[in-house]
Amino acid sequence: MELTGRVPLAVLPTPLQESLQLRKALGVSDTLLVKRDDLTGFAFAGNKARQLELLLGELKETGADVLVTGGTLGSNFVQAAAAAAAYAGVRCVLVLAGPERPGTAHPSLAAALAWGAEPRWTGTDDRSDIDVLLPEVAADLAAGGARPYVAPPDGASATGALGYRLAVDELVSQLGGLLPLVLVPTGAGGTQAGLVAGVVAHGRGIRVVGASVSRPADEVAARVLELSREVAARRGEELPVAADVEVVDARGPGHGLASEAGNRAADVALRTAGLVLDPVYTAKALATLPALAGDRPNVFWHTGGLLDAVAALLAERR
Repeated sequence: MELTGRVPLAVLPTPLQESLQLRKALGVSDTLLVKRDDLTGFAFAGNKARQLELLLGELKETGADVLVTGGTLGSNFVQAAAAAAAYAGVRCVLVLAGPERPGTAHPSLAAALAWGAEPRWTGTDDRSDIDVLLPEVAADLAAGGARPYVAPPDGASATGALGYRLAVDELVSQLGGLLPLVLVPTGAGGTQAGLVAGVVAHGRGIRVVGASVSRPADEVAARVLELSREVAARRGEELPVAADVEVVDARGPGHGLASEAGNRAADVALRTAGLVLDPVYTAKALATLPALAGDRPNVFWHTGGLLDAVAALLAERR
């Protein structure tokens, strides 16, 4: 059953812009369009605004009064979730990987704390500890009389992914019949899962490729397929199959670490198109485009990550 509740956050539709200079600089032979989800207009949320609209809608429907979620120190989702919770008038408790850090450790953390988030630290850098602690924190809050709603890291649930199933309808209306390759950065898989579900619903003419920046490609593909099928089932649409999910490895030296190829792509994007890419998601993804592009138009889905880009600039100046 599809959720009916939705808390409007994003300014939609986001622009779909052609970038001739960026196409030439990357050596891409056909059209290059950029889907500007860095311009969703809510806080610094980028693509997370679409997901949080549905997650907050579900929170409201369940009667919860605390949003509980988690992530790494520089997670775009945790600061976006904190902003969204403040906007919706509910508490936000964040389970963050690592030992306790000062609020100035990363711009994303500083923003989350400024918007009233209450941090809980795992004490280790193992990201899997977040998944272990989320239900424990929620149980403690419930024992104290709160009504918690738990959103997985990066909002990677079928509810969050539904935001990107709806985004495909928006994209199709902008494409005017074009059937491009769509390249999207992929972390936990929610954004790509929604896109896959949408493309299948629209007849599979569009090709979606996820550039995995944090996990092995086969692991990510399995998660994307699972989520995309959940989204399609909720809407009563055709279920994606394994062949619908394409993921390439864009991790470089590892999760949360910049790559040389990504840094070059970010520099080219800034100088030719005025696009600010973050070093650990969007830059790594764009770096994979020349090898993927063929004889069809291309769409690079810019998911945001502005605060990670700011963090990288600050680190260079220290």
